[in-house]
Amino acid sequence: MKKYILLGLSLIFTGLLLAQDIENTTKKDTTSLDEIIVVGRHKLSNYRQEKTLSSIDDFLEKSNKITMIKRGNYAWEASLNNMNSNRLSLTIDGMQIFGACTDKMDPITSYVDVSNLEKVDVGSGQEGTENGHCLGGGIDLQLPQSTFYDSGLKTTIDLGYESNGNYKTTGLDMEYSSTTFYLNADGIYRKSDNYKSGRNKEVLYSQFEKYNISLQGGYKLNNHESLDANVIYDKATDVGYPALPMDVSLAEALITSLTHKYSNDSTFIKSLETKLYFNTITHIMDDSKRPLVPIRMDMPGWSDTYGFYSKASVKENKHDVIFNFNGYYNRSLAEMTMYPNDSNQPAMFMYTWPDVRTLYTGIYAKDSYSLNTNETLSTSLRFGFHKNRIANETGLESLQIFYPEISDTKSRFLTSFSSNYEMKKHVFDLTLGLGYGERAPTVSEGYGFFLFNSFDNYDYIGNPTLKNEKAMEANFKTNYHFKKLQIGLESSYFHIMDYIIGDIDVTLSPMTIGANGVQVYTQLNNATIFNVYFNSSYQFSKTFSVNGTVGYNYGTGSNDVSLPLIKPFSYLAEINYSTPLFNAAIQLEGNGNQSKYSHFYGEDETPQYAILNLNLGNILYIKEHKLVLKYGIENILDANYSTYADWNNIPRQGRNIYINLSYLIL
Repeated sequence: MKKYILLGLSLIFTGLLLAQDIENTTKKDTTSLDEIIVVGRHKLSNYRQEKTLSSIDDFLEKSNKITMIKRGNYAWEASLNNMNSNRLSLTIDGMQIFGACTDKMDPITSYVDVSNLEKVDVGSGQEGTENGHCLGGGIDLQLPQSTFYDSGLKTTIDLGYESNGNYKTTGLDMEYSSTTFYLNADGIYRKSDNYKSGRNKEVLYSQFEKYNISLQGGYKLNNHESLDANVIYDKATDVGYPALPMDVSLAEALITSLTHKYSNDSTFIKSLETKLYFNTITHIMDDSKRPLVPIRMDMPGWSDTYGFYSKASVKENKHDVIFNFNGYYNRSLAEMTMYPNDSNQPAMFMYTWPDVRTLYTGIYAKDSYSLNTNETLSTSLRFGFHKNRIANETGLESLQIFYPEISDTKSRFLTSFSSNYEMKKHVFDLTLGLGYGERAPTVSEGYGFFLFNSFDNYDYIGNPTLKNEKAMEANFKTNYHFKKLQIGLESSYFHIMDYIIGDIDVTLSPMTIGANGVQVYTQLNNATIFNVYFNSSYQFSKTFSVNGTVGYNYGTGSNDVSLPLIKPFSYLAEINYSTPLFNAAIQLEGNGNQSKYSHFYGEDETPQYAILNLNLGNILYIKEHKLVLKYGIENILDANYSTYADWNNIPRQGRNIYINLSYLIL
């Protein structure tokens, strides 16, 4: 009965959107979040109700095209256009950063926090190639801009508590700004016990503890130039992963950068930004807290990246041109030591990433040409040189067991292209796009050695002979503004050639005890991914609005098998009430039954679900100070459910009561 009630509410909300009289008003976009996602933790949104102290993962998941793949309560993996991180360009302020975990337990989003960031720039498909090659798109987590405001000292104190998992958050931010110098220091601490799923069932090994500290400073050299330096230190310990056979005792990152900025509207080059950066990551998996394991293992990994970019913008007549020349050098090393339960037996050791060194240099250019006041034609190109080298002789010899002819180096040339036509009018806008892109195999796909995948229960071996994966895409987006009513439709289609995926090799025996067998990375001739979303919103008055979204996704390979982790039918309906000092929203969100699941790739059928959330917020002024209070209930009906993106069907959180408080001292 509950699911029919929820479905009825959804239909009522949608009906309200379409059945109202139309009056003159100005409407902000409240549903489409696929280009810029604001995450600044000191901002209180009057439209989408969010916890000010949400993790970056929670913010990303609000976008139509982004889904977070969950292996636990921490460090979710971003998926864009139904493509996982292998096919995305993921950067922090344009910096390339690569996780150190062979099991993707440390996506780069886990090494920053909302306290570090100002916004997230999401580019779908080949529109996301400004910072690197990709097929599904690019996600750039952007740091705050220079602030020479002469505003003196500002301090913000953050406190948060959530009932589910006894989740506690504490943060402190201090900012000093003058006309020539600014300094910002902030820290945030998060700790959660095991959370509980619907019907109050504890999810074991879902705890985590983490803190993040960042320091950002800048000096204004003159009216046109400035220097910025940034350091982020992030450390997580005792991180449980209920969907995996191992946990994490340490995930640690140091991210540093030095940036020179130039801007002058009176010169040919309007702006020039050059950044030098270095980051290092250490990640240690272990199973010491698991009570029953067939063999104890330690699996540390390391990733170091040195890089640069230089971005320039030029505006001349009807042309708006952006150039980005960038490059990086990365070292990825991971190893595994197995300790037999019989102490008389020797420990076993192997390299799971054989010290792979990656060198990349590339150039990106984009020209936005104004056809007239309403129409723009944008074209972008990226060319890159990509070279891998196996620096560890033992690791090379291990891979040569399967590929006797391979050498220690592999070089590739990568190209990307996109073209978009955009038309904007008072009540109507339209975007049409075409693109072609290539990517190189990841370190795991090319050089991984007996990497266990608990999703399908197979060990995986990389393939250094893989060809570049290539994709052709077409996309469409339109919005209509009928005074108080806004409706939008967006869709994209990807035809991926030489699609990289594992294939069972019956001649090989698994290394992992209990594994079904061994898969070797190979390539399908092609694969197809399609998605479409319908967005709508209606502004009843200045304080009251409703909006809704429905989406459909499809993916299949040339072997006539559905691709894994393709989002089923989804929907969101929301009622908002907002005033300058108070806002509230009730949300209904859910997915349909995952009928086109991929048993071939380890999936099973995920039932439909629907949940209700209630979010409220207040702004209070105490003399010159500002207090932002956010509170609410998530999963009000305590539904017990999993989504298609929950690794091995781990259940999501049940009912959760939360409160976030931010106190700004001006």
